[in-house]
Amino acid sequence: MMVKICGITNPEDALAAAEAGASAVGFNFYPASPRYIEPEEAARISEVLPAGVLRVGVFVNASKQEIFQIQEIAGLHIAQLHGDEPPESLPKGMRIWKALRVDDSFGPASMEPYPVEAFLLDAPSEIYGGSGCTFDWSKACGTGRRIVLAGGLDENNVGEAIRAAKPWGVDACSRLEAAPGRKDQARMKRFLKAALEVDPE
Repeated sequence: MMVKICGITNPEDALAAAEAGASAVGFNFYPASPRYIEPEEAARISEVLPAGVLRVGVFVNASKQEIFQIQEIAGLHIAQLHGDEPPESLPKGMRIWKALRVDDSFGPASMEPYPVEAFLLDAPSEIYGGSGCTFDWSKACGTGRRIVLAGGLDENNVGEAIRAAKPWGVDACSRLEAAPGRKDQARMKRFLKAALEVDPE
């Protein structure tokens, strides 16, 4: 199970996540987010992370040029596009995860136009991610695509979510925080333990 901790803004939280078994950490480069981080600070955090931990940059309607520039500065492995990016706007030559909101109109056809490595499925919200809300996890099951399940996950519901959706990975952020951009490390560790212990079958 790929487990990502998003909204990382400091090396202490990043290292605690890695030590507890996180597969990936997410840096938010959307300036309007309370979890926004400067690319140079993300680079400093990336330098202290173990080599096997994926570094994911979260972008909202950013230009290809901006994404590539930040990728180079911050040492990113993956760009997670969380805005309203059309398929033709995706950067070429890097790993892409496309975030989609799971509302009443969502279905496998929503994914077809996007040639991406994975889809991050999140709850519908007026903001771009970090809402702390869940959605009907069964809608993520059986899509035939690699799914990262997000939206309102914590140590109390991640097991149920994995069993319902059978995703490739899970992603958590706001419910693991002591304050925006600052993790409750004890809770984050409980989340990682709960996610990694689940048998999706």
